[in-house]
Amino acid sequence: MAEAWGGCQCGAVRFRVRLADGLRTARRCTCRYCRMKGTVAVTVAEGGFDLLQGANALSEYRFNTGVAAHHFCRVCGVNTHPARRSTPGQLAVSVACLDGCSPFDFAELPVMDGENHPSDSGRSRRRGVLRYSPE
Repeated sequence: MAEAWGGCQCGAVRFRVRLADGLRTARRCTCRYCRMKGTVAVTVAEGGFDLLQGANALSEYRFNTGVAAHHFCRVCGVNTHPARRSTPGQLAVSVACLDGCSPFDFAELPVMDGENHPSDSGRSRRRGVLRYSPE
């Protein structure tokens, strides 16, 4: 999947993305905000995000350093695409927002350290692996 379409729950926001490396960049993050949302994100290729509808329905949330902008639909509240702190100018997109994709499609996901940013701590970004086993 190099190109995908997606949007929020209510349909107010729709977009098309070109993914940097398909679904191979899928990951979880340990920062408090991502933990609370439970997001599985994939990386969007540079210039690969096209908002097709819903600019007026989008809002954003920033915290801590204010670099990462987490975009969400003001109508249904679904988080669609964050602008990443780790790579300024680069977007990620929630796989749950991609048409035909689910976070439960992944048996294993790398978990990235979002609490100790490498530019702050110099620590490794990978903190573990999250596994899902359907019954």
